[in-house]
Amino acid sequence: MYEDKTLVCKDCGEEFTFTAGEQEFYAEKGLTNEPLRCKDCRQKRKNGGRPARELFTTVCADCGGEAQIPFKPMEDKSYYCSSCFAARKDA
Repeated sequence: MYEDKTLVCKDCGEEFTFTAGEQEFYAEKGLTNEPLRCKDCRQKRKNGGRPARELFTTVCADCGGEAQIPFKPMEDKSYYCSSCFAARKDA
């Protein structure tokens, strides 16, 4: 029913793909207009020109894997990766 479309971004002029899945989502939500901007330009516009949030890498206290956090880690604190944090939150 839906097919991928190639569109041109209004802001940067680059081509981007409006996928069949995205078109289906738009239709489900009742959105009738195609997007005018690529994903990067939409994100920049959404952030209002603010720079992207800096993420810091640390070690997860549960699984020992990599954890990304939006603030500088302190040495005497425990931090968790997304999956371990979600598991602790659900428990």
